[in-house]
Amino acid sequence: MKRKMFVPLVSAAAVLLAMACNRPSQPVRLRGEAQGTYYSITYYDANQRNLQSSIDSLLDDFDLTASLWVDSSLLRRVNDGRDSVVNSLFATLVDLSVQMHAFTDGAFDCTVGRLVNAWGFGFSKREQLDDATIDSLRRYIGQQPALVRKADGTTVVRKAEGVSFDFNAIAQGYSTDLVASFLEQQGIDNYIVDIGGEVYARGCKPDGSPWLVGIERPAENRYSSPEVETTIRLSNQSVVTSGSYRKYYERDGVRYSHTIDPATGRPVEHTLLSVSVVDTAAWRADALATAFMVMGLERSLQFIEQHPDDSGTQSVLFIYSDSSGYKTFATPSFERLVK
Repeated sequence: MKRKMFVPLVSAAAVLLAMACNRPSQPVRLRGEAQGTYYSITYYDANQRNLQSSIDSLLDDFDLTASLWVDSSLLRRVNDGRDSVVNSLFATLVDLSVQMHAFTDGAFDCTVGRLVNAWGFGFSKREQLDDATIDSLRRYIGQQPALVRKADGTTVVRKAEGVSFDFNAIAQGYSTDLVASFLEQQGIDNYIVDIGGEVYARGCKPDGSPWLVGIERPAENRYSSPEVETTIRLSNQSVVTSGSYRKYYERDGVRYSHTIDPATGRPVEHTLLSVSVVDTAAWRADALATAFMVMGLERSLQFIEQHPDDSGTQSVLFIYSDSSGYKTFATPSFERLVK
């Protein structure tokens, strides 16, 4: 980052804001891989510490609990019936998932795992699906897990044998929050964490300005170069975008989205291309963005109207298509964040 040049005349407010940030002007930048994607972290530390090894260890431990792509992960062992005693992280993801399932009237559902795999968006090969097969798999959906906490450990209880949990719509956001919490424990108050597009930012830059985050424009296909639709200011908040334009496959001229509607057992078919949610927690923004992608534009706007006091439902950008191309709709609180 290039150092900003100071000019003789600055406002008193700008001086106070810069003093409040009170940090060295040279950032520490970290990049790596986790959860099958990238991470990018920038922070300001008076001691210029490189915390990458600690962050890598934290994210590796997270994958060993919640990743579907690690065969030995606790999640895979629970889904395969090899284990039922879970750690505190797994229990927290269950608690939050059940909470969001109730809050979104079932649009968010962590029990869609078998259907996600059957449609070819998991770790197994896509199945040949017909209506009867889809209906047979739907009996596993909506069976929210329960936790039994005892002195000797916590046990996760599947309501029906064969239920497969999938935390992908909340785990990446939660891992972003974990890294943010770790930085704060190290006394770092000005940073931005980006794990595969799940972003949390705290504090500000050396000149007192907030962090800037670009929202991707829906691409024509998964191979298209990313372009920025709009840029927002972010401070002490997260932003998560869920979209249907990069994770999909085509068969017989039909594009199938990776977002599975728990109510139908099928990929969503509405015109909503992406949803960006700003909230104080990345896990909640992650879950809400997925739920809104399931609901579609009209149901999402009704949901927002019905929950006026919930911050995560109020700062949202919807990008959708119609006969003339694609359009955007931003809630007023989201518009106020636009640069």
